[in-house]
Amino acid sequence: MNFDTAFHHLLGHEGSYSNHPNDPGGETMWGITIAVAREHCYDGPMKTMPTDVAKAIYRKSYWDAVQADNLPPVVRYAVFDAAVNSGVGQAVKWLQQTVGATPDGVLGPKTLAALHEINPDGLLRKMVARRLRAMTNMQGWPIFSTGWARRIASLLEA
Repeated sequence: MNFDTAFHHLLGHEGSYSNHPNDPGGETMWGITIAVAREHCYDGPMKTMPTDVAKAIYRKSYWDAVQADNLPPVVRYAVFDAAVNSGVGQAVKWLQQTVGATPDGVLGPKTLAALHEINPDGLLRKMVARRLRAMTNMQGWPIFSTGWARRIASLLEA
């Protein structure tokens, strides 16, 4: 999966504008929080953030940050989606734990080597299971579990 396809899939989960009172990210558009938007110099109203602004942010801060183009295709989108939903470091840790690498949250040469040496059968399933198990312990689980579970299910169906 390439970035353009991944971005299209991601928007299906992230939706458009939201300002849920229980979401610690506050105001979001296309899944981009206001804090992240401001870090990327977007200073307009969140409700009218253009998709091309969100796309640039997702490319730089998530896709490139997890080196998605260097990951095995079977987990490329799952790691990107996890980075968006739970942070780059956490997504990398779940991947590292799955392949038996030191879970330091930094995708370096040892993790990349371990990824390319492991049998890809079951890699996606194991990583997504680890993510889902961790998400059930998150503070937002009682409120957002239905959407998060659907998101995880779609990863397994893809």
